[in-house]
Amino acid sequence: VARTFTDLLRPERKALGTRFGTMGDRLWYLARGRDVRRVSANAPVKSISKETTFSVDTSDLKLLDGHIYRLSEQVADRAKAKGQAGLIVTLKLKRANHTQLSRRVTLYDPTQMTDRIYRTARDLMAKVGDQGPYRLIGVGISDLSAADTADLSVDLLDQGAAKRAAAERATDEIRAKFGRDAIKKGRALR
Repeated sequence: VARTFTDLLRPERKALGTRFGTMGDRLWYLARGRDVRRVSANAPVKSISKETTFSVDTSDLKLLDGHIYRLSEQVADRAKAKGQAGLIVTLKLKRANHTQLSRRVTLYDPTQMTDRIYRTARDLMAKVGDQGPYRLIGVGISDLSAADTADLSVDLLDQGAAKRAAAERATDEIRAKFGRDAIKKGRALR
């Protein structure tokens, strides 16, 4: 019985082929650290995410909220730089015992806006509740599309959304002209 790759080092290649069929040959090579599959550096990007690991596990919701904002900002910046937007927002949490929680939600239209990514991830965090302490937190977007499909709908229930989007665009312009650290939101300083 083979339970680990080390167990696959013992049998002859032919024996693995007899036992596992065509997969036996592949397992024999993989157990020896050889993989003949082609790797492409130009494969399309499927998601954009950012995470951080804490030096000390934390349940501090204000601290976690600050990290959610900064991670959302980094994800949005990367999406804008790549000319992409994501339809799905994901929140990833890893507990001190290494169990992982992942929550995701599909938006009505793709986004590359920090504000939408942050608010969505923050809502996901609120639904998770206080299940910490956490060792790692991550935010990401997936189901990517071109930036020209992003943020087309207006949230009629959120009267401040249009103002926040305009403020974010203005912030992007200032950063493009004067550098990333030229302007920061107070929330990013938590």
